[in-house]
Amino acid sequence: MAQREDIRNVAIIAHVDHGKTTLVDNLLEQSSTLDERAKTSDRMMDSNDIERERGITILSKNTAVNYKGNRINILDTPGHADFGGEVERIMKMVDGVVLVVDAQEGTMPQTRFVLMKAFEAGVVPVVVVNKVDKPAARPLEVVDEVLELFIELGADDDQIEFPVIYASAMNGTSSLSPNPDKQESTMDYIFDAIMEYIPAPEDNGDQPLQFQVSMLDYNDYVGRIGVGRVFRGTISVGDQVTLNKLDGTKKNFRVTKLFGFLGLDRIEIDSATAGDIIAVSGFEDIFVGETVTDTEVQEALPPMHIDEPTLQMTFLTNNSPFAGREGQHVTSRKLEERLRYELHTDVSLRVDNTSSPDAWIVSGRGELHLSILIENMRREGYELQVSRPEVIIREIDGVRCEPFEAVQVDTPEEYQGAIIDSLNQRKGEMQNMENTGRGTTRLTYLVPARGLIGYPTQFMSMTHGYGILNHTFDSYKPEIKGQIGNRNHGALVSTETGKATTYGIMNVEERGTIFVEPGTEIYEGMIVGENAREGDLDVNIVKAKQLTNVRSANKDQTSVIKTPRKLTLEESLEFLDEDEYCEVTPENVRLRKAILNKNERAKAAKRKKKASEEQ
Repeated sequence: MAQREDIRNVAIIAHVDHGKTTLVDNLLEQSSTLDERAKTSDRMMDSNDIERERGITILSKNTAVNYKGNRINILDTPGHADFGGEVERIMKMVDGVVLVVDAQEGTMPQTRFVLMKAFEAGVVPVVVVNKVDKPAARPLEVVDEVLELFIELGADDDQIEFPVIYASAMNGTSSLSPNPDKQESTMDYIFDAIMEYIPAPEDNGDQPLQFQVSMLDYNDYVGRIGVGRVFRGTISVGDQVTLNKLDGTKKNFRVTKLFGFLGLDRIEIDSATAGDIIAVSGFEDIFVGETVTDTEVQEALPPMHIDEPTLQMTFLTNNSPFAGREGQHVTSRKLEERLRYELHTDVSLRVDNTSSPDAWIVSGRGELHLSILIENMRREGYELQVSRPEVIIREIDGVRCEPFEAVQVDTPEEYQGAIIDSLNQRKGEMQNMENTGRGTTRLTYLVPARGLIGYPTQFMSMTHGYGILNHTFDSYKPEIKGQIGNRNHGALVSTETGKATTYGIMNVEERGTIFVEPGTEIYEGMIVGENAREGDLDVNIVKAKQLTNVRSANKDQTSVIKTPRKLTLEESLEFLDEDEYCEVTPENVRLRKAILNKNERAKAAKRKKKASEEQ
């Protein structure tokens, strides 16, 4: 079969923070694809506000550059395990990958995950060892680690003969030498490797059309847009085509617009042929994995396999005493519409109804995956409540199984004992322990996923911010009996409604850590801090100092309280216990008991205890 030698389709894959997006930015800039205005921005490919704030890629992006008369379609993928669903479907669109590996950190858990997905899709790898300018860079050792990983993942003979380019994406330099002093101010070595080693797409534009959707977008003017690759044939504006749905049904429609990609822009085009990555509009209800074909020859491509969710949370309408004060969208109908809308673009998400019309079980690939959804909804003006994250139990061959995570920890040597103890308490099983020779120890563990809920905050505290924790889904294994990783301390729960006072906080701050500052509006049943001991403690922090006509000896002394610990959304979700909710509004994130009244909570606890004793 003839090939389109003027095109290459390639994805950039890596562990989180190894420099994918910075590399793509430099490839765009050095290919002279961008105009001068676009060159002023860092992380140009991360267009989402949360992506820019957190410095991570969440959604896959596609772009194209011109290089020596050829077109290279580049897809920038997320590096975090929770967004692996994005990586999996991108593999269907490309013929090769550029694997970016940090010259100091080497191969990490997500490196294994993204590379495994690449091998499953049968694509050809090119390896870029990035950040060779780091003082502690060890590029040759890292290449050996990559080779070991290739062999471990069952790479074939062709895949093991991978080309290696050494680069510093931040500086826009690359070289074929591991010596950082021999870096050159060009990205041509990477472009040349892509053109030489990654196969060109087949030139079968004269055959019946096959276009598969891998990503979805939406535009107010043209409606829903399907982004994907033309695998066969040619598609033009005005064509009558057939959409082959995942459920087997078929719908005819007319192509209203076609878009190609160049740099950061989406450009209207008249037609596209096999090998092109394009965006198509004209249909109302297209979903990821569906195939657009000729109306005469309706041969659908196999649907994409996407790994199933491993974590779930209950999303509820906000019924706190402060409900409706701060959000625009507060009703169950609005909340359900927004969750269902997310399903149109997020293939790793599941939304299931419950027995209550005001609650839904939302399942995803991890805490970060779900917290990003909550944060997006909060910014869009939604009010909601969410429960504690729970792992999804599956029955495999009649055995109840739970998800396990592969955990890799880099910690200063003085903290390794505490880290080992904490992971052992969470039923972790040590796989490997090695001294990296830089005053740090690398620990590899297999840990039940529920043991990691809430662990990152504890880990950062134990290592005083110097530790690095990475984890990715490994497999489902038989469920471990008993509780794992539950909170060791109780909550400080408000008994009154009002505004927190300095006097009230002073009276209770010795009992634990306070989360709110004076002047914060509080309601009964709201969690205002963490108890220093086990069990919840009811407190009154809205209490005001009684004024009398007797002058006190210390009247003129200024009241001083400790700075409160302000929890982020992720920290709030990690803190939750099974009888608590996190209330999320555009302006605030609050923690509360599911049952607000103190007496009602006590009765519910008695009923629960009695029921467990009867069992």
